[in-house]
Amino acid sequence: MSKGFDCFVGIDWSGAKGQYHRGIQVAMLAAKSNSLQYIEPPDKRGWSRQMVMDWLQSLTASGYRVLAGFDFAFAHPFVDTNSYFPDYANSPETPTDLWAMVDAASDHLPYQYGGGIWHDADLRHYYNAPKGKDGSGGRGSRFASRRRVTEQNTKTRHFRAPSPTFNCVGPAGVGTGSLAGMRMLHHYQNDIHIWPISKTLPSAADLVVVEIFPALYFKMAGITDRMKADMPLVALNTALTYFGTNHVASIADGLPDRDDMDALISAAALKAYHDPLHIFPISPEYYQVAACEGWIFGSSCDKNG
Repeated sequence: MSKGFDCFVGIDWSGAKGQYHRGIQVAMLAAKSNSLQYIEPPDKRGWSRQMVMDWLQSLTASGYRVLAGFDFAFAHPFVDTNSYFPDYANSPETPTDLWAMVDAASDHLPYQYGGGIWHDADLRHYYNAPKGKDGSGGRGSRFASRRRVTEQNTKTRHFRAPSPTFNCVGPAGVGTGSLAGMRMLHHYQNDIHIWPISKTLPSAADLVVVEIFPALYFKMAGITDRMKADMPLVALNTALTYFGTNHVASIADGLPDRDDMDALISAAALKAYHDPLHIFPISPEYYQVAACEGWIFGSSCDKNG
């Protein structure tokens, strides 16, 4: 039987263009500690997506077993129309095929940026994307506010859910980050366990990654968006108390979206809600759905855990 996790890592992600991103923030909580660590990026310009993966793999190379949460959707909706891209002749039928498609559409673009799919003559119509000078992007004729089952479940149980995965515009547009994330999952799928999509047992992996939704964890702790805006440090520490984690003395300056807070609360939630072998059990009726669409870690928990 595999040992439990040695550390829990929350990663606030970014799908923006370029190599370095201040929007990527990383926090870690050791299994034997209740004190969070804010992880400074190796480069003063910020984290790159590749740096994040290199750093995680350096942890496992040092003998740690890691549960890491990434703030992006691991797949698009499928079960509502029995297709990721309804009426598209070559629509993929599995998450791994979806990742391969997204990666192929952007393989000419560096730094795992995923916006190349908006240039595809057919696929562009499914997205609400930034309008490019070359005519790419815009609100596609097939764009709809489709929701994965995990998002519907999160909305029903906790009255909070992410933006649709096909939306790539605005502050709530999670699609761009998800496309970059899918490229990353495509390249690392044979080296890590991607829960709950990978077919291997998570107990056999040194690095297990899950999908997180930081706003959900604040909501579980009774913290509102207004509280986070008005008293961010107080709001964060109140939420950390809820998850049994020590307070932090400060948070970063100059991050308009408070990405560091999202990374910190996610690391705390990962430790509080995980199961050493099964990560977090999903009700049997959702097993097949989750393997096809992905699942938000902790969304099946009640508010009080």
